[in-house]
Amino acid sequence: MAQDDDTVHYDGPSGGFGSLKGVARIFGKEWATPMALETLARQNKPGGFMCVSCAWTKPEHPHPAEFCENGAKATLWELTTRTCTPAFFEQHSVTELRRWSDYDLEQAGRLTHPMRYDRATDHYVSVRWDEAFSAIGAELRSLDPKSTVFYASGRASLETSYLYALFARLYGHNNLPDSSNMCHETTSVGLKKVTGSPVGTCQLKDFDLCDAIFFFGQNTGTNSPRFLHTLKSAVERGCKIVTFNPVREKGLLEFVDPQNPVQMVTQKPTQISSLYYQVKPGGDIAAIMGMIKHVLAVEDRLMAEQQRHVIDHDFIEQHTQGFEALVEKVRATGWDEIEQESGLSRADLEIAGQIYCDAEKVIGIYGMGVTQHVHGSQTIGMLVNLLLLRGNIGVDGAGISPVRGHSNVQGQRTVGISEKPELVPYDRLRAIFDFEPPPETGVNTVEACEGMIDGSIKAFVGLGGNFVRAIPERDKMEAAWTKMRLTVQIATKLNRSHLVNGEIAYLLPCLGRTEEDMQASGPQVVTMEDSLSMIHGSVGKRKPASEHLLSELAIVAGMAKATLPPRPSVKWDEWVADYSKVRALIEATYPEKFKDFEARKFTPGGFFKGNAARERIWKTQSGKAEFTTPTTLTSMGVPDKPGRYRLITMRSNDQFNTTIYGYSDRLRGIEGTRDVLLMSPREILAAGLSEGQIVGLASDADDGVERRVDGLTVTPFDLPDGCVGAYYPEMNPLIPLWYHDKLSKTPAAKGVPVRIVVADDAP
Repeated sequence: MAQDDDTVHYDGPSGGFGSLKGVARIFGKEWATPMALETLARQNKPGGFMCVSCAWTKPEHPHPAEFCENGAKATLWELTTRTCTPAFFEQHSVTELRRWSDYDLEQAGRLTHPMRYDRATDHYVSVRWDEAFSAIGAELRSLDPKSTVFYASGRASLETSYLYALFARLYGHNNLPDSSNMCHETTSVGLKKVTGSPVGTCQLKDFDLCDAIFFFGQNTGTNSPRFLHTLKSAVERGCKIVTFNPVREKGLLEFVDPQNPVQMVTQKPTQISSLYYQVKPGGDIAAIMGMIKHVLAVEDRLMAEQQRHVIDHDFIEQHTQGFEALVEKVRATGWDEIEQESGLSRADLEIAGQIYCDAEKVIGIYGMGVTQHVHGSQTIGMLVNLLLLRGNIGVDGAGISPVRGHSNVQGQRTVGISEKPELVPYDRLRAIFDFEPPPETGVNTVEACEGMIDGSIKAFVGLGGNFVRAIPERDKMEAAWTKMRLTVQIATKLNRSHLVNGEIAYLLPCLGRTEEDMQASGPQVVTMEDSLSMIHGSVGKRKPASEHLLSELAIVAGMAKATLPPRPSVKWDEWVADYSKVRALIEATYPEKFKDFEARKFTPGGFFKGNAARERIWKTQSGKAEFTTPTTLTSMGVPDKPGRYRLITMRSNDQFNTTIYGYSDRLRGIEGTRDVLLMSPREILAAGLSEGQIVGLASDADDGVERRVDGLTVTPFDLPDGCVGAYYPEMNPLIPLWYHDKLSKTPAAKGVPVRIVVADDAP
């Protein structure tokens, strides 16, 4: 697992002093203020506030500092003393602001007043809340509800999300795309197909019991760094971790615990991965096929020599279907095909397969390196296949565990943010609110974008996020965006999506989760669900950035009241005054998941909402866990050809989703820029390029559409042959809207077909 010295890389471990310096470098004096330190001390702890960054779980017994480098950045980003006031918008036109970088826009500070876009002057102007709600309501009443979209970013609380979904359905549509559509919708669809559950089966305690963990396409060191404490403990008790990722991510190589005085003094890291395989982008199906092929070979040998099994046939007989078809496919697939598509040798895959055979309890982990592929659902199916072979779902110490992104993206789905009416308990909504919910399936993110392009979508309401920047086909989408009648954005800071507006546009500033949410009944509590299906309460204590801010829940209620006719059963004002009444509604709508919600909201470590697959209750079409037979060995959507590369879009260590904290990708050794094209030295030489050369990337999707991003510096980096890497969201213009997972329509951002364009090349 040695690093090539000819490539850009980081010599230190993840964690350690580097993480402390990374935070202090960006935030300077704000890092040391009593307000900031007190807030960080409460972060991710019972009775405290829950991080606004990633969705990794919060332990029952927290560390003294239960936050990571990027969690601290997210908190301090929200606590900034900078403010983006009406005076700022008087000084800067929207056209001017479109030329600013993502980083510079957010550095303008916290939004302080509700704003309306004045098209005549090209400036945002201040507006009263009642004026904004009245105008938004009037516009929504004039439109066909099914021509509108209510988007949620994954950050809003369970309480706000529940009311947002209720607002949409009372209004008359299920057009409720969310950020999951761009990352883990492949999980929601693909995992549900094979286990009956749209979420992972693991709890934190399972990581104390497992013998092996297999990672696929997840960058723990940047995207969920607190998880490293759990992995470190697992390794120290003898658990083996095997990682498959095209990129050698530092967090899964070595880690120095910043809260371990011995490690901080000695700087001797814990080696996280026992084996680290740089699989081709999209090659995970083939890699897992190779491991399963080895398991079958071990089964054959043990039966012939010792009359014993390595495969759990009793489990397979009782709990699964499709095993024989999978075995037939695996036996018929040659090692040459597996090696070609995975980029890995038979010997390496047999070693990984043997670790699986030797481990009594195994956890499978995956991230967007799996879900953001054209056949990502099939990769999930293959990982489930591997786990099912030995009964590694539904027992303590084993299971499948997708690592989700935003802090409540999983929870939003739990309480009704879904375009699919069959996933929502309509019978209970009818009984509680005395209305008939719309029966039609709504649009997801890709379908919403298609509707904007063809003109069928007339209005967009965004509950957080940076939708325009996050979606594929950005240039076409920005042109379509301005043709909508109404755009409404609820946000804490300025971003690119606020600068591409419909005919009528409003920017509504909200409280942050760190801030005190004072309503008529007193300070309010909000709740969220983490990646491991645990529900947590959160209390903000900081003084709001502006006296003019409203909570997300109050903004949703304000728009709903202005849009909908009154109903005796719908009590927006009461719900704003006391969020516990919303939690009572959530419990009434989802009693199995939220029993005694109010009493349990501050349970240390959260309370578990339950998971049928964890109990070996399979809510699939067959009533059993499903072995699936892959139709392909690559999750890529187009074949290889000369000059075509597989582009991996990546997030830096100074980034969370589309939020850019700075220009240091410390854990990859890249400093001061995001305009890079990462390539292996072999590929640079083969392409006739040189380090430091400025090039562009063009779409190579064979659909006749020109897509291009220029100004990228060729940078040597340790990657497999045939692929390149560059940063998200800057590369989104290269992703066709139609290029997505086949089942879920999640954009396939981890294997985008591109070609390199040098200055003298024709477009």
